[in-house]
Amino acid sequence: MDAKNEPIFLDDVTVELVKHSASDADVIWAARVSTSGETSLDEIGQDPERSAGLINFLARERHGTPFEHTSMTFFVSAPIFVFREFMRHRIASYNEESGRYRELRPIFYVPSKERKLIQVGKAGAYTYEDGSDAQYDITIAAMKRAYLSAYEAYQEMLNAGIARELARSVLPVGLFSSMYVTMNARALMNFLSLRTTREGSHFPSYPQREIEMVAEKMEHEFAQLMPITYAAFEKSGRVAP
Repeated sequence: MDAKNEPIFLDDVTVELVKHSASDADVIWAARVSTSGETSLDEIGQDPERSAGLINFLARERHGTPFEHTSMTFFVSAPIFVFREFMRHRIASYNEESGRYRELRPIFYVPSKERKLIQVGKAGAYTYEDGSDAQYDITIAAMKRAYLSAYEAYQEMLNAGIARELARSVLPVGLFSSMYVTMNARALMNFLSLRTTREGSHFPSYPQREIEMVAEKMEHEFAQLMPITYAAFEKSGRVAP
């Protein structure tokens, strides 16, 4: 296996905010048009702190459309199985790396030692417990063995001249892919409410840990960009307006 095809095993995901048009002020002027009409434009450039009460009202009463006048684009690198969960959220725009047009690199996901291994409970109300050292060692060994075997088959097919779009069929969902995802603040709050676990949430959620890792990194960026909106989201029990 040449250097570019040396396997890499990662236990974390990457999320980068690459561009945005999103601020608390965007929410305020969009909301003010209901009562102020064209004079709502005067809100542009104003300090949003003076209208924090309005944002709290919108979040509490679930008047969601003003939050849609924002946009955030993230670059995400994560295992394919995370993207398959992510794309259940139809309120975003996606462009993912294509295995038809490029040879996929052998970058694979393995859980960290902190990842809880044992699933307990009924569907929709899972809890997770730590595994033993032996269970962790079995998990890592089995995953690496399967990954390397699959990638060897992939290379064998490519070397035989088989089309990339067919050869990729043998690759596992633990392979890393990358994508851009764009969503507005309302959509992001909906995503966070479903894909993170937090005490105090009005509607408890039980996401798979790996998509929660992505959500946590997106949430950090959101909190920095729109602190008043984020605080209102938290105050309202993490329910999307």
